[in-house]
Amino acid sequence: MTRQLFVTVSALAMIGSAALAQEGNPFEGDVTLDTRIGELSFESGSPTPQTVQKLYDEMDFQRASQAYLWGIPAVGINEWRKAQADVFKSKNGEMLSYLDFDEKLGILTPNFTTPYIIAVIDLQQSGPIVVEIPPGQMAGMIMDVWQRVLADLGVVGPDAGKGGKYLILPPGYEGTAPEGYFVVQAPGRVVFAGVRLLDADREKAIKELIPGIKTYTWSPEGTGEVMPVRPAGDLAWSQMPPHGMAYWESLNDVVQMEPVEERDRMILAQLRFLGIEKGRPFEPDERQRQILEDAVVVGEAMAKANTSDKRVEPPFWEGTHWKHALVVSTDQRMPGYDQLDERAAWFYEAVAISKAMLSETPDVGQRYIAAYQDADGNWFSGGNTYRLHVPADPPAAGFWSVTAYDEATRQMPVTEQGRPDISSRKEDIVKNDDGSVDVYFGPTAPAGHETNWVQTNPDKGWFAYFRFYGPTEPFFDKSWALPDVEKIE
Repeated sequence: MTRQLFVTVSALAMIGSAALAQEGNPFEGDVTLDTRIGELSFESGSPTPQTVQKLYDEMDFQRASQAYLWGIPAVGINEWRKAQADVFKSKNGEMLSYLDFDEKLGILTPNFTTPYIIAVIDLQQSGPIVVEIPPGQMAGMIMDVWQRVLADLGVVGPDAGKGGKYLILPPGYEGTAPEGYFVVQAPGRVVFAGVRLLDADREKAIKELIPGIKTYTWSPEGTGEVMPVRPAGDLAWSQMPPHGMAYWESLNDVVQMEPVEERDRMILAQLRFLGIEKGRPFEPDERQRQILEDAVVVGEAMAKANTSDKRVEPPFWEGTHWKHALVVSTDQRMPGYDQLDERAAWFYEAVAISKAMLSETPDVGQRYIAAYQDADGNWFSGGNTYRLHVPADPPAAGFWSVTAYDEATRQMPVTEQGRPDISSRKEDIVKNDDGSVDVYFGPTAPAGHETNWVQTNPDKGWFAYFRFYGPTEPFFDKSWALPDVEKIE
């Protein structure tokens, strides 16, 4: 009886163990699994050669898709660096002015109203370099290639609008910084330096401030040739992250040029299997090229979702579709993580960031709120006509503007009208009796509303930024709010 009981218990134990193995280990024995990436076959628990290849292809594809999101901010700056050299033929360190529609056309989501003065500088070529700005109403920043802020310039910077000389030092510089300069230590080879002119008298600002903006190299022995600002010119260009293999070529430029940072080492380890490795030429084989071409499409699709339907925060005004456009911090860091999705969301559709652009102080800096959907939750279509009701007394000590951008390029739409925005600085803006303003968007102007109308392209999607320059307390406490954009036909 005892022996029979032991055999029975042992048999039950073996049956239970086999059942547990089958339930807990899906790879036991010869098995084919139906997964979200298709069938995966295993022999004696090990993947078949075909499954091994499928899994490695999928690993590399997933990694490339995520690397697309990771690389967005740096690729945007690298494309601008290349445009300065190849299109504008500018000297390294020379600042260019982007004043009108055509000059700004290659920039991601620029403000149509404000003039820009910008340079992308290669510190390896220049060595220490000075950006000098005069006193006046201007604001800007110095950033690294990943668009992390190294210093604010102008009214929110250390010069507090009084002007000053900003000395940018390359990585590893060991000399003694001189007195009389605001010293900026760059962590990498490429830096972006730019300011926007904020004076209400645009022409006066251009005439009086731009001549005082200059760059020149510096060394303990003295300074180099002064490079004044020159116009960018009406040339076809774009700093938009490119499509196809050009994206990976641009990202490879960054990998080769910039130092390896601790936070990026895991991503760089994954890129090795896609042909991108520091110190080696980018020569992807046919398999890698196919994966990269597929991943750049999926990666950008992810970027679009991550930008136009931001899941990183709720609507700015409850019950509306308006959200913060700028959802990343100036250093891209949070206590427990770095802001991967947040930085991809902003830099996919925009360029540059500063402390001033995230102002929490009334009457200082700027804030940007974005809309991609109308009151019914539908994406904006250029073939429809919409109305935005701007209530009286918008909370902006400087001025406000609302701008339409092309969804595909994230740049100003090219239309017959040639003006993508309505601003409180528009001299002939029409106000309602209560001081509110109705702004219209559509392919043709609604009768009687031509002055407050922004033209859209019928066959293209678009989105809007509402900018507050010098946001006042009602912006921060949300006692003033924008309603949703409404489709009217």
